[in-house]
Amino acid sequence: MSVEKVAVVVAGGSGMGAAAARRLAADGFKVAILSSSGKGEALAKELGGLGVTGSNQSNDDLQRLVDLTLERYGRIDVLVNSGGHGPRAPILEITDEQWHTGMDVYLLNVIRPVRIVAPQMVKQKGGAIINISTAWVVEPSPMFPTSAVFRAGLAAYTKIFSNTYASDNVRMNNVLPGWIDSLPATEERRDSVPMQRYGTSEEIAATIAFLASEGAGYITGQNIRVDGGIIRAI
Repeated sequence: MSVEKVAVVVAGGSGMGAAAARRLAADGFKVAILSSSGKGEALAKELGGLGVTGSNQSNDDLQRLVDLTLERYGRIDVLVNSGGHGPRAPILEITDEQWHTGMDVYLLNVIRPVRIVAPQMVKQKGGAIINISTAWVVEPSPMFPTSAVFRAGLAAYTKIFSNTYASDNVRMNNVLPGWIDSLPATEERRDSVPMQRYGTSEEIAATIAFLASEGAGYITGQNIRVDGGIIRAI
């Protein structure tokens, strides 16, 4: 008898997180979704899964999500970490408090759930963690300073995690979206993309689904750009 696969999507109530939850459910995963808005619970109900209203900045809420998931399904095979939007301002005008908020939104949003979920994956001898990051990790943009700084930190965290847990068959990769249709569209941004269009949340979800699949079983510690060719550095 085949084992039922389970995916946890953090910050999955809307945008790319919600698209990932839909795609994974379509691929046969049971899904558990955390969101702060309540949209995650509604989406989970629609998909026949488990929804929790709570914050990815709360260890208690994350622990509740994981406990309920294990209670219902007995395992966690995939963890998808999405997030919100952090402070934006000219770099010298960002306050200490705003930098701390950026760290919560763009780095600790991954570290917290991974700390809770990874031991279960190690116990299972398998699991895939996929973090939604940004295309501007390698070439940081002054438009998104807190995102660029802390997601560069996320790239380092991902390499260390992957080196540590690859032998347990627990993988971690980052998806790096460019301009995606979950963001407000502008002509200037569209023109900056070699493909001359915004990407779709569904394209990000398809990349996540691949990284969650057995076909990506030899991929870990990577930053996968899905940006229409904006960043072409090696």
